[in-house]
Amino acid sequence: MSDTPTLAVFVIGDLQGCRGELELLLDRIEAEAPDARLVFVGDLVNRGPDSLGCLRRIRAMDDRAQIVLGNHDLHLLAVANGIRPRGRSDTLETLLAAPDLHDLLQWLRQQPLALMAEGHLIVHAGVLPQWTTEQTLALASEVSAVLRGSDWLEFLSQMYGNEPERWRDDLQGSDRLRCIVNALTRLRFCTAQGEMEFATKEGPDTPPRGYMPWFEAPDRQTQDTPIVFGHWSTLGLILRPNIIGLDTGCVWGGKLSALRLSDRQLVQVNCPQYLP
Repeated sequence: MSDTPTLAVFVIGDLQGCRGELELLLDRIEAEAPDARLVFVGDLVNRGPDSLGCLRRIRAMDDRAQIVLGNHDLHLLAVANGIRPRGRSDTLETLLAAPDLHDLLQWLRQQPLALMAEGHLIVHAGVLPQWTTEQTLALASEVSAVLRGSDWLEFLSQMYGNEPERWRDDLQGSDRLRCIVNALTRLRFCTAQGEMEFATKEGPDTPPRGYMPWFEAPDRQTQDTPIVFGHWSTLGLILRPNIIGLDTGCVWGGKLSALRLSDRQLVQVNCPQYLP
């Protein structure tokens, strides 16, 4: 048996380009657990002031850091390749003009949409109620294989849209990939049968009629696996035995949060409001 101590693993919530707050949080983590491994729940970029700095910083960490892709990260890939127009709230100009943009994008598209860390399933947004943990990882890998392959730009051009609203095992082609991406990077509310709804961005107390937060769906197949996610700033911090929500609204003037998985120790820094 090795005497080498196991390194702590901290999962960090949505950054959205808040590089300064990331540095403050990393200093706090370093003080608690030097050389800790870091896992980011996605949305590294956009809306905040320094998306370029966030990508460069995390990429430079090499094997110390892992990420899952969020909807804003996929949006960056699409915008940078002329597939989608910039949004009104985008703050990607400096990043898009960077001399190392190509290298950063190539690194970004190699990243997964789901991963396991210390027995926890890490995704950006959510998991459909009929998916098991193993199925979630397998479906995420299907998307990753395409995103890393030679047809990745064609995939991005077909990625957008809200259909199909519900998963079926016999889905194929772009419909299949789009449904997987929407669940893992955009999901907030769904029905008990897994029909997704994307218009509502408010908190969990005002769901659309017939819908519920995805993690409250009855008979959810991942109930025995603790899941860590971000994406839902109006949800705020959620710390339940099997559900951890870490989007605490950094870019909205909230906090940037990190959680040590082994003992649920929370580390947070306050953030200025970058969005009105």
